[in-house]
Amino acid sequence: MIWVIIAVAVLMLVLGFELFLVLGVPVYLVKAAFYGAAPDEILVQKMVGGINHSILLAIPFFIFAGELMSDGRIARLLSRAAEAGFRNLRGGSGHAAVVSAMAFGSVSGSAPATVAALGRLMYPRLRGTGFSENFSLGLIVSVAETALLIPPSISLIIYGWLTETSTSRLFAAGLAVGIVLGLGFHALVAWETWRRGVGSPAERRDAAAEVLRGTAWALGMPAIILGGIYSGVFTATEAAAVSVLYALFVEAVVFRTLTWRGFLHVAQRSAVLTTVIFMLIATGSALAYFITVAHVPQAVLAFMKAIEAGPLMFLLIVNVVFLIAGMFIDPGAAQLVLVPALFPVAQSFGIDPVHFGLIIGVNVCIAMITPPFGLDIFVAASTLNKKVVDITRGVWPFIVVNLAVLVVVTYVPGVATFLPNLLMGK
Repeated sequence: MIWVIIAVAVLMLVLGFELFLVLGVPVYLVKAAFYGAAPDEILVQKMVGGINHSILLAIPFFIFAGELMSDGRIARLLSRAAEAGFRNLRGGSGHAAVVSAMAFGSVSGSAPATVAALGRLMYPRLRGTGFSENFSLGLIVSVAETALLIPPSISLIIYGWLTETSTSRLFAAGLAVGIVLGLGFHALVAWETWRRGVGSPAERRDAAAEVLRGTAWALGMPAIILGGIYSGVFTATEAAAVSVLYALFVEAVVFRTLTWRGFLHVAQRSAVLTTVIFMLIATGSALAYFITVAHVPQAVLAFMKAIEAGPLMFLLIVNVVFLIAGMFIDPGAAQLVLVPALFPVAQSFGIDPVHFGLIIGVNVCIAMITPPFGLDIFVAASTLNKKVVDITRGVWPFIVVNLAVLVVVTYVPGVATFLPNLLMGK
């Protein structure tokens, strides 16, 4: 019977059903087939209980703040400041794209929002300084992944909720790993610049005082978020609420770019995106419950022992499973399905929860740009009016960089754990 249910889920995925149904229908079928004596109300109870956690309040707040800044001037100011910093360097526009994405990711937590916000700004400048179309498209899509690691990362918030791991420690680890990933992208830009002889210094010259003044306001957001969390003034959820107030103040009062019509439009978009995420989380909560009562983690652990796999082999298997799953389903859904089954096994092997979370985080990043269903590829295609196949050709070198970083993070735990241990102790 379980194979029939899996086949139903795969068929619904292939036919293009919404992920809420792709997860939800099999969950109900599992309940009906194996736990028929349990009342149907248990599904509602687990779904509502799954999203009834204060830490999850950070998600809508960070989404709203990110949308406010994407529609306003902050995103543009961040890219202009990055360009000003690299304007005398060959390949400077490519390096500026990496820094812009990391900076915007530090205030949005969303890779698709970063692609949409920076794509139209950076793509013409990359092309104007000699980078090829494929490389420019691949760079824009790929550097947005850093938003999934650098705080406030929505994917790390979800992992922290699933595993009851400290969000503050995850944010510190995400910052370190995000910087490592960004350095990998910088190296690839430098290689492309040297190999092709492209990337002439940008001709644009913004007034230094204007850029500095605007950027100070723009960078105030990550300073508040990170400084507040690590100093103990805010929890992650409180920092998210403060980020919304700060974004409203900067865009409406300082820059005066936010109108009532714009505010309502941003609120509507944020509400829709929040609803989608929470519907997936609620359904994933019900699925996680049945994964637990079916003793799936124990079965996975027994399999690991049967093949005499140690922690290194287990992490290799985790990476392979996530890489394959990420090619075909939404990485957020993959996280909701796989983490409840794999995390208890990781604990049994003595793997640090923060280390394991960043392994999952890098896998989620890769899934966002991996054909055939990488979400950021389609966001870029829509934003820039480009063919999906053209963007796909450009992402392969960046996938190689991601895989290299994944190997380092997987087998050198200190990359993920050094900063949280330094800031908050072991």
